[in-house]
Amino acid sequence: MLLQRVKPLERILAEGGDETKGNSLKKTLGAGSLMAMGIGAIIGTGIFVLTGVAAATRAGPALTISFIVAGIVSAFAALCYSEVASRIPIAGSAYTFAYASLGEFIAWIIGWDLVLEYALGAATVSIGWSGYFVTFLKNVFGLVIPPQFQQSYWEQATNGAIVHGSGFINLPAFAIICLIGVLLYRGTRESALVNNIIVVVKVAIVLFFIALGLGHVNTGNWTPYFPYGVQGMLGGAAFIFFAYIGFDAVSTAAEETKNPSRDLPIGIIGSLAICTVLYIIVVAILTGMVPYKLLNVASPVAFAMDHVGMGWASAVISLGALAGLTTVLLVMMFGQTRVFFAMSRDGLLPAVFSKVHPKFRTPGLSTIMFTIFIALIAAFTPIGIVGSLTNMGTLIAFILVSIALPIIRKRYPNTKGFTVPFGPYLIPTLSALTAAGLIFSLQYGSPTWFGIPAPWLGFLVWLVLGLGIYFAYSRSHSTVGKESSGS
Repeated sequence: MLLQRVKPLERILAEGGDETKGNSLKKTLGAGSLMAMGIGAIIGTGIFVLTGVAAATRAGPALTISFIVAGIVSAFAALCYSEVASRIPIAGSAYTFAYASLGEFIAWIIGWDLVLEYALGAATVSIGWSGYFVTFLKNVFGLVIPPQFQQSYWEQATNGAIVHGSGFINLPAFAIICLIGVLLYRGTRESALVNNIIVVVKVAIVLFFIALGLGHVNTGNWTPYFPYGVQGMLGGAAFIFFAYIGFDAVSTAAEETKNPSRDLPIGIIGSLAICTVLYIIVVAILTGMVPYKLLNVASPVAFAMDHVGMGWASAVISLGALAGLTTVLLVMMFGQTRVFFAMSRDGLLPAVFSKVHPKFRTPGLSTIMFTIFIALIAAFTPIGIVGSLTNMGTLIAFILVSIALPIIRKRYPNTKGFTVPFGPYLIPTLSALTAAGLIFSLQYGSPTWFGIPAPWLGFLVWLVLGLGIYFAYSRSHSTVGKESSGS
């Protein structure tokens, strides 16, 4: 039975505990680097790019409440991730957790789901990065990139239809993905150092916007507060949920963490708490500075400064946004390669993807492969499609991790690490139910294909593709499956 192929926890821990082995990763990360990694992943596209569209088309000024709702859902999931990651500090995040509790088949589904989340998430962020980069070059240096190299061939119209736009290829998005891929190929320590520096710059820019924008708030812009009703507010929460994606990527670095039981919970919960407070303040100021109907732009935070006549501040914020989006790309692509690494080590993918570079101690081949794959998606795909699919994949992962937590605690009672309060069922149940609620809310404001909301249908197609790979290759090559059959 596929569901009975549970990978023993002792074996999981042994595979990642010895750095002298050729397929284990180097332990270089502490609590500070993990928290910076989380902040680097969380503050980015959600706040700098998607807030404007969410306010204008879904929630209005109630977007502040949308961020609170999404933050609560993320907090429940963060508690679950903190426990399972500290108890199973191995590369692979939710995939590894599921393998130790729910069995190989579910582990494959969640691993394949994480591939979707991180790959398309990185593509989404790079498209947003491209928009700010083009604006920054134009406003500061007077340089204009030709339109055909600013956008993909296809774009999403306001009615949700996919149409031919004015562009051919999003060249800046393609280039930044390639640059991040080279950095990650060089190694975790170097990547973490760059991330820590940029995170400081990014948080400073957010505080800069808060300090300047507070004096330009017009409370009249907050009326009506719920122009699209409660349903619109919930749709906004599902749409801007992208803003919280990132803290779960911290768990993918579990195998490279010096003291997982202490450092992982601090990194996950700490980064989420800091970002949630900043988000609520920024969105309240943003919708107070600009009437919500005017915020349907690619760079809403910079636009708000232009709107009140502070063009110089807009240029500074554009630079900060570029830094912020760069760190998100760093963490998204980092998480992607680590999940693939773990699946390959288990035999579910070809062994070549778990080979570690002899000098840099990183999964070099998978880093190269996914750099090319993500860069092509970013170059030719509209941001709305990849963004909604990223949200869908993340919420599915949250649900499965929540289900895995009580099973792991019961099956492995002697493991040590962070413990979710109020017993093993209350928080995981709330986490799974609230994540499911946001999945349902994704339909509000999303285009439909064949009568089905695009995020739902896209995920279904991806799932069917993954199941085909599993039954054609992974099931027969699984190391756990071979051992259980005696081969």
